[in-house]
Formats: sequence, structure tokens, C-alpha cells
Amino acid sequence: MSLLEIDGLSLEIHGEPILRNVSMQVEPGRVLGVIGESGSGKSMTAFSVLQLLPNGSQCRGSISLAGQDILSASEADLCSIRGRVAGMVFQEPMTALNPLQTIGAQVAETILVHERVPRSEALVRAADALRRAELPPEKFPLTRYPHELSGGQRQRVVIAMAIALRPKLLIADEPTTALDVTTQAQILDLLKRLVVEEDMGLMLISHDLAVVADLADDLVIMRSGEVVESGPAHGLFRKMKHPYSRALLEASGHVPERNSAAQEQALLRVSNVIREYQTHTHGWWGRVAQVRAVDDVSFEIRKGESLGLVGESGCGKSTLTRAILGLEEIQGGEILLDGTPVVSHHRVNRDVRRRMQVVFQDPYGSFNPRWRVDRLITEPFHLLDGPPAGAERETAIVEALESVGLSADDSRKYIHEFSGGQRQRIAIARALIIKPDLIILDEAVSALDVSVRAQVLDLLAGLADRFGLTYLFISHDLSVVRSITERVLVMKSGRIVEEGPTDSVFDKPHHAYTKQLVAAAPVLPADVA
Repeated sequence: MSLLEIDGLSLEIHGEPILRNVSMQVEPGRVLGVIGESGSGKSMTAFSVLQLLPNGSQCRGSISLAGQDILSASEADLCSIRGRVAGMVFQEPMTALNPLQTIGAQVAETILVHERVPRSEALVRAADALRRAELPPEKFPLTRYPHELSGGQRQRVVIAMAIALRPKLLIADEPTTALDVTTQAQILDLLKRLVVEEDMGLMLISHDLAVVADLADDLVIMRSGEVVESGPAHGLFRKMKHPYSRALLEASGHVPERNSAAQEQALLRVSNVIREYQTHTHGWWGRVAQVRAVDDVSFEIRKGESLGLVGESGCGKSTLTRAILGLEEIQGGEILLDGTPVVSHHRVNRDVRRRMQVVFQDPYGSFNPRWRVDRLITEPFHLLDGPPAGAERETAIVEALESVGLSADDSRKYIHEFSGGQRQRIAIARALIIKPDLIILDEAVSALDVSVRAQVLDLLAGLADRFGLTYLFISHDLSVVRSITERVLVMKSGRIVEEGPTDSVFDKPHHAYTKQLVAAAPVLPADVA
């Protein structure tokens, strides 16, 4: 008998169909990968298992978990099942954790909710759960708060909460989306180890086939609330039948076409740049220490070139980006655009700054939700001495939107009316509107579905050919960097440890850190259809 069996599940929310005749099952000790793009229904299927659905939801069909009928269970029974029989790992650990409680208290709370045990015993068991999640209390005391941990460590705390009561089923909803490749590999290895050691069933939800390729025993591919294909993972990868499955597979390895070639002349030259911070070693009143976030970094980007910058969180990528844009003061070295300093006499050179723009990782967070698109994408006009007005302004807005595949009518809408991919197009339009020479893309496609990511990469390649743009592409996703850049820099602990042509660096890395990154990157099986 299956641990989890979903048969003919249909879901409506306020009469709107969300899921249609969904069937899948999870066996003890096996991993089920549920793959699909945003809106495919994969998360709603997971929420249906635990009945964590919004008001107005109505389910039909059947869900059996460890022999218990979920759809007929009372709320009291469901409260007993959540955490004890099935645990859940959510996509964003910082929002899943309480910033005002220690990690020990939050893991212990899972135990105290379900069992009448002394708090001291709950804390001992919390320490054990954190140890099983590879956060040993001797290195990560129970008294730490979430903000004192890295993204991967916070995700381990969420996993510890989910496994504290040793549930039979673990549901992991996009558990590695925003993580570095090495941290992502560690989290996936941890989940696999827990499945083996605890004989748990794992339902792993992801939008990326490559992430689950080495982990899943079985696969379910969903689209628009329906299962379009399912079966054993190895066989499914070798012979995908449904056009949507094959489209996802092709998008995972998509390489955009680019026709223009880089010039010999350097556009941006970074020479021996140093950026240091002061920090307190033990709280606000502790000893002051110097932290060198960027340590003697030098490189150049040629006109028309796409240069990749890769490295884990904390390596200094974002600090270096802010320094290039004149948003961070540097303690040594110089940054020149076409031979002119970005910062002169402690002031940003506006003539230089207007020639550089940035596209951020989270477009929704980088926009004011109260402004319409026309006002959002004209923000860079403040860098111009004579910003366009009237009909000239409207023409610039329309040209920017149409250049990224949107329409003039979109200028009157608000940002919440667009999908994630459309928001990123709007962010690119904002960067383009003052016709810069250099665009810095900071994790600009890391959170997008693979097909949307492929579309945005094609868009960027086309814009580079059309407008002669130069890109600095910052990402932790090596497959993205490989597909769109000619050269790559590898950054670790504030220093550039390796650089060269992208294919050469990734195919034959020399530095041990680069080898570690390449080995950790998820890849599709070599014999896929």
C-alpha cells in the first residue's frame, strides 16, 4: 500500500477550477518529483494533502495518507497529522521562520504542539532534529536567531522543524530555488539521506527538471492543474512523450543565439578594487574588526561582451556590483567606464552613471507597487540633464516596452497585474529606456520557470545584438551563465580565483573552488531523449 495516494483529485476555489483529475502516489523510502511551471498546480496539490487551502476551496476525489482519508478528516485529525505524519518544507525559509524566536524554540514548538512533554525535553529533541539536519548544536547553538544564519542554514532549520517528529512523509516545495549551487547540492543530499535513513517518502516539488534528475525515483509533470505525464524517472527522462514535457526539457538546456561579437576595446575596467567594512565581533559593543568584502579585484569588460560573474552568497559579487554603480565607496583601486572614473572626489559622475543600469533579482521588490508601469520604467530619467517630456516621453515609454515584447497599453497597468516573466521584462525596459552601454544583471532569471527563463535569455541576446549592449551577468546558476556569456569570472571570499572563456572554465576548471561549483551544479542525465 502506498504511503500517499492521490486519486482523481479535483480542486475548485470559489468555483474556479484549479486541479483536474490529479493522480499520483508516494512510496516509503522513495522520492516523487513533481515538476511544472508556476500555475501548474503542483503546490496546490501539496497543500491539498495537508488541507492547507484557502477559504472557498472544495476538493473532490480521494487523498489517502498512511491509510487515513484526508478529505473526510476533521480539523482536529488534520492538526494531528500535520507535522506528525507529514512534514512540510516551504520555499522561502525566512518567511517560514519567526524572526523573534530562536531556532531551538521554533523546532521545539513543533514537538510541544503535538506532545505533552517538558520544555527541556523538547529542546533536547530539537537539538537532535537540528543535528540530523546537519546543524550540530555545538556549532549552531539553539539560541541563535534566523537572521544570524545563511540561506542554506535557515533552510536546514525548516527541515529540522519538518522532521522533528519523524514523519512518514516529507513534502518539500521548491526547497532550493534561491540557493547557491553548492548549498543546493547539500540540501538535496540531506533530503536524500533522510529518505534513506528514516524510510520516509519525499514529495519534491520543483520547476527545474535538472534539480530533481539525480534525486527522484518517480516523476509527475503537471501543466494547468493536470498531470500530463508520469512514470519512473529514468524511463521518463529517456523517452518523454508529451510535447509539454519535451518543451520543459529543451528549455532547461536552452542556449540563446547571439550574432554580434565583442570589440577589442574595453568598456569597463576594474583595477585593484578593495572594499572593506567595519563589524563588531560580539554584538554592538564588541571588538571592531575589518572585513574585506572585495579584495584586490581586477578585470575588464569589452564593448559588446557578456561577462559572467559566479560565486556563492557572501563571496562579494553584490558588493562589487554596488561599487561599479557608485553605490559603495571603495578603499583602493579604481573603476573606469570608457576611461572615466565612476566616482570622482567622492561623488558619482552622472555622465558615467547614466551609461550603466541594473536589473535586479526580484523585479516585484524593486518596483513601487503604487506606481503605474509608465512611471516605473521612467525612473532612470532622473540621471538625464534634460529628461524627455510630453510626446517625447510617451514615445520613449512605448519604444522601451515594445523592445522587450510588451505593448503600449501595458504602460497604464500596475506591477501586480503581470506575471514574474513580464515583470522581469518591465525591469529590463526600465534599464533600457535611457539607452545605457552596460547593463548589470544581478540574478535576473534565477527565480523564473525554465521556459520563461529561456524567453528572457533570448530577449537579452536579441537586445544585445540590436542595441550593442554589454552585460555583466551575475548568477549562481552555472547553466544560465554558460548559455549567455563569452567569459566568466569565479569569485570566492572577495577575490577572483579563476577567469577565462566560459566553456573552458566550466569544462576544465583549474581552481579547486571552481571544480566544487561545477561538480555541484545540477545536470540532466546524459541519455535523455
